[in-house]
Parts: sequence; C-alpha cells; structure tokens
Amino acid sequence: MSNSRIAKMRVAKVYLLYLAKAEKKGRTKAEIDEIITWLTGYDEADLQQVLADNTDFETFFTQVPQLNPNVNKITGMICGYRVETIQDSLMQQIRYLDKLVDELAQGKPMNEILRQ
Repeated sequence: MSNSRIAKMRVAKVYLLYLAKAEKKGRTKAEIDEIITWLTGYDEADLQQVLADNTDFETFFTQVPQLNPNVNKITGMICGYRVETIQDSLMQQIRYLDKLVDELAQGKPMNEILRQ
C-alpha cells in the first residue's frame, strides 16, 4: 500500500482494527485511547471528535496538539521497517502508533508502552 493511500485512510476505520486487536488479547478501549492521547496530545474529547468526523491520518497528524517528546524512545520493527529510521515524518508517526498498539497486544505493561 502506498504512503499516500495510508495517509488518506480514515482514523476511525483503523481505530476499530486497533480496538479489535487489543480486545482479542484482553486489553481495553481505554488503553488504546490512552496510547493515542499520550502519543498525540489529543484529549479524549478531541479524539472522539476525530473519530466522529472520519478524519484521515494525514489531517489527524497534521493537527496533533503536541507529539509526545518521548517518541524518539519508540524503536523496533513494524511492517518490516525500523520505526526510528523511517524518513517520511507522517509515515513515521503512523508507524509509531502501530508499534504502540502492537506492544499493547503483545501484553507489555502500559508504563513500558508509554516509555515511563
């Protein structure tokens, strides 16, 4: 899938996939929301509005209130790429989110996922 197609994907659609992945592993919607708000600086109300508005990933990350200053601590492989070496900043931010959700589904504790 091309970067432009990923950028135009709707956050709400992918959010449902994140939620299904997490719940299948015994994790919760609240944990998914905490990951997203930690990464982006959106508060819960803003996140719910993004989902309701059917916002695409490009817009979602362009309007991020404050990308978490600890994002550089997110490292490792996702979709065959090292997240810390992805050159396109939008794709890197999307993959950061994917990586955090993967860690949640793998059973990591929240304090590790949130790099505390």
